[in-house]
Amino acid sequence: MAAGRTLCVVQLLLGSMPLWLSLLGATTASASKAVTARLAAKWPETPLLLEASEFMAEESNEKFWQFLETVQELAIYKQTESDYSYYNLILKKAGQFLDNLHINLLKFAFSIRAYSPTVQMFQQIAADEPPPDGCHAFVVVHKEHTCKTNDIKKLLKKATSRPRPYLFKGDHKFPTNKENLPVVILYAEMGTRIFGKFHKVLSEKARRGEILYVLRHYIQKPSSRKMYLSGYGVELAIKSTEYKALDDTQVKNLAVNNTVEDETEASEVQGFLFGRLKILY
Repeated sequence: MAAGRTLCVVQLLLGSMPLWLSLLGATTASASKAVTARLAAKWPETPLLLEASEFMAEESNEKFWQFLETVQELAIYKQTESDYSYYNLILKKAGQFLDNLHINLLKFAFSIRAYSPTVQMFQQIAADEPPPDGCHAFVVVHKEHTCKTNDIKKLLKKATSRPRPYLFKGDHKFPTNKENLPVVILYAEMGTRIFGKFHKVLSEKARRGEILYVLRHYIQKPSSRKMYLSGYGVELAIKSTEYKALDDTQVKNLAVNNTVEDETEASEVQGFLFGRLKILY
């Protein structure tokens, strides 16, 4: 008796094996049809160093300028180091002013490119100036532009006679005790040699109380890579192009039945079926 039951179980398992194989094949086939979607911004990829500086600025204006002093020419390592090594170098520089918790937050901000829109905002402001042709960095002194550090002194002589520029809430102002000073706005990419050259001149003037030094990000040659954003929902509306046969009579009958039900429901008022009462009486 027991041997017979065992034989039945074995036959049942063997008989179900084709079904299991077919289900396994269907699962594999469905998995191979997966769709991967990425969301690309309208602006190109922004440098991580600039994004790190915006993270510092959110902590405090003092930390922003302290971080800036340590990375004045850091971008030159980007040409010789790998992307991963350069990424770790930025984290190492930022670690001088942040604890482990904030370093982890900075890593998370890098992963979702949280400060890329802020960097692009400054890039758009620079494009509206517009920047002089062929300049990797430039300064604006009360509506006057120059790409040379030697011209800054000349532009400052009559700066107060020209309109004072509008400063945004997110602008990076060099720490100073005076506000009623000629405003010099530097558009440059932090970490480059040309930036270090301008920063040295302007920071010295700011410390002497001669100018109000403002820094805005400007990338003379933006990256050719696309800026992919994380943390955003993506919806894919896929329409099937297959045509299926449908019996029109069933659809018509269904529509008639729905119409009758709607009329019946419409004739019901507080539990009284007036349509039914009309038929009976």
